[in-house]
Amino acid sequence: MTATPDTTRRDIETVVTGLRTQHGDGLLGVPEHGLRLTWRSSSTRPGASQVAHQLATGRPGEELVQGDIIVGADSVAVSAGDLPAGERRSFAVRVATDAGWTEWSEPLTVETGLATDDIRAVVIGIPTEVEGPSAVLRTTFAIDTVPERARLRLSALGVVDAWINGRRATDAVLTPGWTSYKQRVLLDTVDVTALLHDGENTIVLVVGDGWYRGRMGFANRTEIYGERSGAIAQIDSELGIHVATDETWRGGFGAIRSASIYDGTTTDLREAPVGVHNTDFDDSLWQTTEVIESDLSRFEPRSAPPIRVVAEREMTRTERDGAVQFNAGQNVSGWVRLVVRGSAGDIITVKHAEILEPSGDLHTAALRSAKATDVYTLDREGEHTLEPQFTFHGFQYAEVTGAAAVVSATAVAVSSDLPARSTFRSASPALDQFHSNVFWSQRDNFLSVPTDCPQRDERLGWTGDAQAFAATASTLMDSEAFWLNWLRDLEADQTDEGGVASVVPDIIRREDMRMGGPTVDNMGRAGWADAATIVPWAVYESTGSAEALVQQLDSMRRWVDHLRRRAGADIVLPTEPFQYGDWLDPDAPGAQPWKAKVSSDYVANAFYVHSARLLARAERLVGDRVRAAEYDALGDRVAEATWQRWGAEAIGSQTGAALALEFRIAPDDERAAIADRLAENVRSEAGRISTGFLGTPLVLFALSNSGHLDEAFLMLLRREAPSWLYQVDRGATTVWERWDAILPDGRIHGGDMDAGSTEGGGSMLSFNHYAYGAMIDWVYRTVAGLSPAEPGYRVTKIAPRPAVGLEHAAASVDTSYGRLAIDWHLDGGAFHASVEVPFGVRAQLDLPTTAESVVTVDGAPAPGVLDSGTHEITVTAPAVAAQR
Repeated sequence: MTATPDTTRRDIETVVTGLRTQHGDGLLGVPEHGLRLTWRSSSTRPGASQVAHQLATGRPGEELVQGDIIVGADSVAVSAGDLPAGERRSFAVRVATDAGWTEWSEPLTVETGLATDDIRAVVIGIPTEVEGPSAVLRTTFAIDTVPERARLRLSALGVVDAWINGRRATDAVLTPGWTSYKQRVLLDTVDVTALLHDGENTIVLVVGDGWYRGRMGFANRTEIYGERSGAIAQIDSELGIHVATDETWRGGFGAIRSASIYDGTTTDLREAPVGVHNTDFDDSLWQTTEVIESDLSRFEPRSAPPIRVVAEREMTRTERDGAVQFNAGQNVSGWVRLVVRGSAGDIITVKHAEILEPSGDLHTAALRSAKATDVYTLDREGEHTLEPQFTFHGFQYAEVTGAAAVVSATAVAVSSDLPARSTFRSASPALDQFHSNVFWSQRDNFLSVPTDCPQRDERLGWTGDAQAFAATASTLMDSEAFWLNWLRDLEADQTDEGGVASVVPDIIRREDMRMGGPTVDNMGRAGWADAATIVPWAVYESTGSAEALVQQLDSMRRWVDHLRRRAGADIVLPTEPFQYGDWLDPDAPGAQPWKAKVSSDYVANAFYVHSARLLARAERLVGDRVRAAEYDALGDRVAEATWQRWGAEAIGSQTGAALALEFRIAPDDERAAIADRLAENVRSEAGRISTGFLGTPLVLFALSNSGHLDEAFLMLLRREAPSWLYQVDRGATTVWERWDAILPDGRIHGGDMDAGSTEGGGSMLSFNHYAYGAMIDWVYRTVAGLSPAEPGYRVTKIAPRPAVGLEHAAASVDTSYGRLAIDWHLDGGAFHASVEVPFGVRAQLDLPTTAESVVTVDGAPAPGVLDSGTHEITVTAPAVAAQR
């Protein structure tokens, strides 16, 4: 047992930095329960590590009270307990190393949200048409003295923007975002102190239908969650409640004449109520607002970053057939900000598309019924800056028509505001571009929920796509809070029997799901519903925080127990009327993307095995060890039965073999032969990938983990369709939904599964769909060679693998402990690498050696493990994959 460190000794070479909570930086009004703190340290002394820590806490601005000294190296998701609702509390931490104690960190102030009982506001609105004119709600209120800290509590059944005294209250958009509204709605807390002044003040809310009441889903349903849209707002401070939504507010209409997430926004600036932000505005002709009955207990403090503008790109213009066509150079989710010069009554129409037809026209077939069109009517002569509200589009191209002169266009990209976590570059410009494509597809599809695509009449949180991409998403961005939020909705939408929906939030009805004729159940589909176990584990492995496992343990249990009941005495799952299977296998028959080469029964049971084993691991960490043994045994029984029934046939496909190897379905004594057969399949097809959504994240791992690096790189670097880099060569800036979305002859796929078809009407075609980008996690782990040997990278594995055509790579991951980085290259017949290991992390070396190699680290014989610091590595006569 480690002794308590001497509190009189000081370590002046080590500094504690980056103290934060699990909710990310800058979020106000966080949940009061389960606060966890994470911090980092840096040291000028190589190999330094934490042996103890001490927290201090108290009111901001006052002396903090020191807590107990805790012996150990824990610095990730350390419990800080619960805080009272509406509390502001400061925290600081110091750590001890073998040299003594550091100075205290800079304090972090945490502010919790209000309890439901402290919300005096109610949801209000006025009668509106579905996706018709947006309601404008307003009132005035008096303040004698501007308070020290004023907070706006803001949310909606729908989407809402707020202004105080004519200034926008928050930089978030599409507030409060999309959750399973029947169970939970997020409540934002915004610092509005600077927007208030002594005397009379004005607050204005503009309310749209958004996901709550607007048209959503491929069945074109409206009013999914309720018949009325409305907003709730309250401004309070240490002086009390200054204003709250109630029936004394007044409501009318303004410039927004229609607003739809799918169709876009129509804005008539002539209808804008002049002076609405002024205290003397005459609203006597407006309506009295009505209280919309709502269970206020559903409103809970925001725990994940909101949607914000995350990038802006100037668009290039082309004059074409009486219109102006713009190109952002990047496929984004968001809208176009136009600057135009015109006259009152001029109408400007902006249409959006991801790509152009060979003719140069916008390709709009892939939008299906989504209009993706914004329309503006000008109110005066002169220059106008135009942006839509309450919508977003997936686009790279836009076409502007109308009498007004277009001065400029800017593509405004929006996303859940998640910090980038990693970087990658290599000797292959095409691979670097694909890495960028994957990052942008994540950014464009992480809008409150992990959507499938941002452009057509769908944009749903498909669970299969999410689980396939969860590991890569967690490597590319700091997405823990995002996943924790979405996983709560996954559990909220679980059935009483434990079934998990195909989309979360779940808005799909059985009659919506027609696959090849009859309706099918969207609950409990293999590889989709398994997001219940796969996503929490991916978050834990990436961050080292077990919070996702603790939060979701009951949900994980309910899902696996649901599978066990379905299997019954037969051990394996029964054949279902429908499974998604290895969705979008490139060899599936036309119009039937679920009919992959590999049996859907085999796939279903393989994922059953995987979920049972992941649950067993979670039980050992945060649950019940007896249950852990039970679920492990269950996984082994199902694996054996699955292999006996389907194994021999399944391993003839890439996905079947990858599942057998990576999910350990096959017996140990047969694994080598299966891997050899998979490698031969890849060689014989010249690296052609023939996996769908479920096999794609696994196939490269199946090859490299079994020693077949040549074939893995042959597949990775292939340029012909189907392949990852084929998309890049066709100008892609995001990841395609289909391997051959643009055919080799330049034609656009029609949207069905028939190779070469261009007549499918765009029924299922997207150029911004992250699922096939799930292999980027393999690129970080294998090409760059950075992977967590223990969750959170506390122990890191450094295992780069050079290849012909990839003689250089550099990458970094912003781990929970600090920056982990590598920069390696081949030169003069040797492998050289510079490696940066963060404080408190040990790095296991697994270098590309041959029998003739000599390995040195920092000029000396290589140790097996590196301590923190920067190290120079050399390997003579290295192993280099040959792509054969």
